[in-house]
Amino acid sequence: MGVIHLYDKNLIEAFLRRNVYLHIYSIGDLDDFFFPDTVWYGWEQESEIQAVVLLYTASDDPTLLALSERQDIMWELVRSIFHLLPERFYAHLSPKVAEVVEGQCKIESYGKHYKMGLKNKTLLDDIDCSQVIRLTENDLEEMLALCEESEPGNWFNERILQTKQYFGLQLDNRLVSVAGVHVYSEKYRVAALGNIVTHPNYRGRGFGKVVMAALCQSLFEHVDNIGLNVKADNAPAIALYEKLGFEIVSPYYELMVLTHP
Repeated sequence: MGVIHLYDKNLIEAFLRRNVYLHIYSIGDLDDFFFPDTVWYGWEQESEIQAVVLLYTASDDPTLLALSERQDIMWELVRSIFHLLPERFYAHLSPKVAEVVEGQCKIESYGKHYKMGLKNKTLLDDIDCSQVIRLTENDLEEMLALCEESEPGNWFNERILQTKQYFGLQLDNRLVSVAGVHVYSEKYRVAALGNIVTHPNYRGRGFGKVVMAALCQSLFEHVDNIGLNVKADNAPAIALYEKLGFEIVSPYYELMVLTHP
């Protein structure tokens, strides 16, 4: 019983598929597009994997994904690899794991969040997306300006535009609403939405719903499961996502962690 370093994609995927929406980011990161920037650890007991942790290293602050329905086992795994982790990292943690980390490390909490999964895609069928456009690398500058003006500091990986899974709405000769992906894999048939932004002057007019619907309609041509993360106190966003067919799957916490303060 103990920690093992995981390299076998098939082994990792088989475990993560037990709860697709909880692990949708991690499943997507098995794709060759993301996998070189990942490190995987598992907790093995009686020759079976009981928990899996992902450290995603592509961002300036590596991100640890430690999510599990078996939170006691997950904490044992996280505790056992602490000496292998960067001194500073971002983390998505199941609630009880977050409690323990907060008690032992210097942290900056970004609060409670929800994992949501799109489970009723029929709600997308009657949404008119005719005015929505697919964005490309040529729209990068305008999209970055919108994100910075609407949600300063919002994380964005420019190369993700290569997926062709970013959509926007233009009004008054400017880009006013955008929806895209943080993770996308045709091979593993999953997508995790991100960078869902509407300019403050244009909110409350249904633009976010329309661009998200166009995005999800496009994604379902290539994937089977779509998920997203949302802050638990963002009631307007949660209400919007529910209207599109998303359901809350699990709570978790986002933290910035210093292991050696």
